[in-house]
Amino acid sequence: MQQPSSLPRRRLLAGSASALAAAGLASFQSQALAQAAAPAAKPLPGYASFKNADAVIVHSSTTIETKRSAFGSSVVTPTNQLYVRNNLPTPPESIVADRDAWAVQIDGVKKPKQLTVRELKTMGLETVTMVLQCSGNGRAFFPTKPSGTQWTVGAAGCVVWSGVPVRDVVKALGGVADGMVYMTGTGGEVLPAGLDPKSVIVERSVPLAALEDALLAWEMNGEPVSLAHGGPLRLIVPGYTGVNNIKYIKQLAFTAKESEAHIMSHGYRISPPGSKGDPSQPSVQEMSVKSWINCPIPEDGNQAAGTVQIQGVAFGGMNAVKGVEVSIDGGRTWKQARLVGPDMGKFAWRQFVLQAQLPKGTYQLASRATDVKGNVQPETRGENQSGYNNTSWADHAVTVTVA
Repeated sequence: MQQPSSLPRRRLLAGSASALAAAGLASFQSQALAQAAAPAAKPLPGYASFKNADAVIVHSSTTIETKRSAFGSSVVTPTNQLYVRNNLPTPPESIVADRDAWAVQIDGVKKPKQLTVRELKTMGLETVTMVLQCSGNGRAFFPTKPSGTQWTVGAAGCVVWSGVPVRDVVKALGGVADGMVYMTGTGGEVLPAGLDPKSVIVERSVPLAALEDALLAWEMNGEPVSLAHGGPLRLIVPGYTGVNNIKYIKQLAFTAKESEAHIMSHGYRISPPGSKGDPSQPSVQEMSVKSWINCPIPEDGNQAAGTVQIQGVAFGGMNAVKGVEVSIDGGRTWKQARLVGPDMGKFAWRQFVLQAQLPKGTYQLASRATDVKGNVQPETRGENQSGYNNTSWADHAVTVTVA
């Protein structure tokens, strides 16, 4: 007989936290297995050698994840702990030797022009704090184990960016040309020889309205953007998944059609299980409401009975977070958590905490966020071929033992 997949049906079998633990809940099992299956330690790649090796998991030379236990209790994620996801090999270090000389071509405006970072710095300045999250964050919780890096929660961070607002650049160049409906960014990675550039180039299109919040950023967390994170210049599109925040941006174009690059036309599409991506399917772009608990977690070992501060992070993607609820019994009952720390804007994440008295036993800790528009973090994931956009609170829950 097939194991039922929804927690409400399974809860009929569970009358307490201990019963829930014994019920073999699939979502919590997949989460626990993902946590337990940490890959063997690998060395940091040279371009990311500044990372804190104790705070990250190196999956490959182009994928580095922040450990769940490393998020700590501050809003901003330190640069040396922030995840890395590159679709192509990192460009040579020489591109950041003279940062101000890096140039980006602006097209699809009434006065197209190539601008250096030095020139961009004279055109405007703004700072935004936002969640940077890989589209596949939470992929490891899919029971189908989609191909790609098996991220749990660590392909995300809250980052402060500074640069020139795209809207200011557009205004200086006469405005967007008539008939343009997309903002298309093109990365400056070195493309492999012998291949059709459109098959490998990192080029993404987002709706034109995104330009209102977008930045051409040269600074991250108070320092020049590192090569690992897209320096000397990165397109920042707050509220959108990481792939849309183009590293080493060399062209910003306002276009009538979406890019025909494979990464746009077929990659990062919400495809039904068993199918391949194509332009008819939704593109991975805007993020939605999500949260997870960072403390206590199984990696910390058994907890002492008594007062426990259950804490984590929550964000709304395009909207600010209104509140977070926490459950200690796998979602049977919920209590309102308290938002703590500074509110750094609607695109940033908020920390939350719930103080609880936990006697000896086993608990399933879950969090559920709600944004200011009333959108509630869902219990279940949206099944798709590539494991994108997992916002399931059940998948992100943790099982802890209090001894």
